Amino acid sequence: MDAFLQERIKVNGKAGNLGGGVVTIKRSNSKIVITSEVPFSKRYLKYLTKKYLKTNNLWDWLRSFELHYCQINQDEEEDKD
Repeated sequence: MDAFLQERIKVNGKAGNLGGGVVTIKRSNSKIVITSEVPFSKRYLKYLTKKYLKTNNLWDWLRSFELHYCQINQDEEEDKD
């Protein structure tokens, strides 16, 4: 799925162009972590996830999946120090 996301995520209107490090995708065991320096909508990620499940005929077999959206503001933490 991480390869699918790397091919399909659009940055500045171009698919497969992760913005030269603006969007990073990391995989560890059963989790895929997407980190973005620009605003990235959860709805777009849900759309891509559903599209992946449907293209690989997994939509009928997999009934539930979780997407967690965590906004981490490192700039605010640095300002406090």
